[in-house]
Amino acid sequence: MTGFAGASGTVGACRWSWELKSVNAKGLDVRLRLAQGFDPIEPDARLRITQKLARGTIYASLTAQRESTGPEIRVNHDLLQRLVTAVAGVDLQGAVAPATLDGLLAVRGVVEVADAAETEAEMFRARASAIAGLDEALEALTAMRLREGAALAAVLSERLDHIARLTQAAELCPGRKPEAVRARLEQSLAALAGHAGLDQNRLHQEALMLAAKADIREELDRLAAHAAAARDLLGAGGAVGRRLDFLAQELGREANTLCAKSNDASLTALGLELRVEIEQFREQIQNIE
Repeated sequence: MTGFAGASGTVGACRWSWELKSVNAKGLDVRLRLAQGFDPIEPDARLRITQKLARGTIYASLTAQRESTGPEIRVNHDLLQRLVTAVAGVDLQGAVAPATLDGLLAVRGVVEVADAAETEAEMFRARASAIAGLDEALEALTAMRLREGAALAAVLSERLDHIARLTQAAELCPGRKPEAVRARLEQSLAALAGHAGLDQNRLHQEALMLAAKADIREELDRLAAHAAAARDLLGAGGAVGRRLDFLAQELGREANTLCAKSNDASLTALGLELRVEIEQFREQIQNIE
């Protein structure tokens, strides 16, 4: 689920730039930060991200700056004309020089110098361009995440192969053979038979119940089935992280039960190794969308 991508563009005097970053998370968490004036595109931007990505914390940041185009000079012609008219009607008595244009332009309010204003049409074009840029950045981010996913799929496949081998080893473990189980039960019965007051019939019944409870046939079948289902999900592709996480939990549950029911040291060792392998498998799944 990790990745990084960006996109930038220029519309008129406005230059925008997207920066997208994705990190692991259980669900989808979109954290969007937009430049001033671009708030209207937030719903559309958020929708596009959620349509493209299904899991991870997504940091999406849009910055924008206006290229300098020089100040805008505006002359208040009405005020200037009134000043000219007013000055023309003044008797200067010969000792005062008549008003000049530069003097009149220096009067406060006649000339205004301001930064060039950005029209609504220009902002509309800048927002539309930024949204198109977001699509471009999302494509790049998705491509990076796909490359990471392909590499992780190979790692997970190896883990599943190891889980399958351990399951098969548990299936063939000598401690599971009926004669081995019978020998352990006979040994336990022989140890208990010498105690006075024990009902031999009840003792045999309890021994049979314990033997039935110690059977791990169901656990082995479910381990194989869950591993096969996980392999099918990996082959199907797409957003399978959550379903793989569920299967990993089920695999772990079966391995725990196998260890709890085992009364053979070699079988218990295989169960513990299974638990380690499944836990490593589950840790890797946290990186999968």
